[in-house]
Amino acid sequence: MKAFFQDTLEYTHRCNQQLIEVLDKNPETYADKISLLASHTLNAHHVWNHRIFGVVPALSVWQQLDIDNLQLINSENFEHSKEILHKKELTEPINYTNSKGQNFNNSISEIFFHIINHSTYHRGQLMNLLKIKGVEPIVTDYIFYKR
Repeated sequence: MKAFFQDTLEYTHRCNQQLIEVLDKNPETYADKISLLASHTLNAHHVWNHRIFGVVPALSVWQQLDIDNLQLINSENFEHSKEILHKKELTEPINYTNSKGQNFNNSISEIFFHIINHSTYHRGQLMNLLKIKGVEPIVTDYIFYKR
């Protein structure tokens, strides 16, 4: 199962990199919903990694990020997730408090699946918003990544 998450986290990281490259080439699009969703996607991954480690995150879920920080945060997220994969068991339960102050408990594998699914969902939204702005969308389907 760890190999599956290593692979799908690498997929998420690579697709996020590609999206950030598109944003870097089209900085005029990095405003409004696009900047909010791109920031949120990376921030959420950051927050989940920190919940697993049991430390307070440096970023909040809806915090706006500067376009120049996206690649660094994406890479840090990936490196932290890989560290979790190597140091912890996927079945380990994580107790955490969400942004609304509610307490929950989920396994690391459930959290990793959520991170990957959440990122894919928002990348789809971002591709649609970029297409509306006239930017050629990139293909981020998992099967294309595997080819």
